[in-house]
Amino acid sequence: MTQTTETQPSVFEILGGEQGIRQLVDRFYDVMDVDEDLTVLRQVHGASLDQARDKLFWYLCGYFGGPQHYIERFGHPRLRARHLPYSIGILERDQWLLCMGRAMKDLSYDDRLIERMLEIFFGVADWMRNKDG
Repeated sequence: MTQTTETQPSVFEILGGEQGIRQLVDRFYDVMDVDEDLTVLRQVHGASLDQARDKLFWYLCGYFGGPQHYIERFGHPRLRARHLPYSIGILERDQWLLCMGRAMKDLSYDDRLIERMLEIFFGVADWMRNKDG
């Protein structure tokens, strides 16, 4: 009797590795930068999105099972602590999720993948809230 073990691809692999995650992050910030209904979210990020693009890319690579670029540069993500200086409420959370959903849709992700990823992102985004409303 031979035993086989099938391994499921990581989300990192499903998204296309570093190139795929970079595309997602870049599309996310491009959408944020131009869509008028995301102005509150855009204002939270300051004048330039360059650092935010890199940090989200580094973080998502590791979070989804790829290289730990963020941890190598900054140590433990401590996401909530690092976001405390920014006012994040329900509106900001919802705009972040809307923006990510649009980015994934623009990149032609499968609807089931979008739904699952938004479920994952909702948990993290909701945990980041630091103000009522």
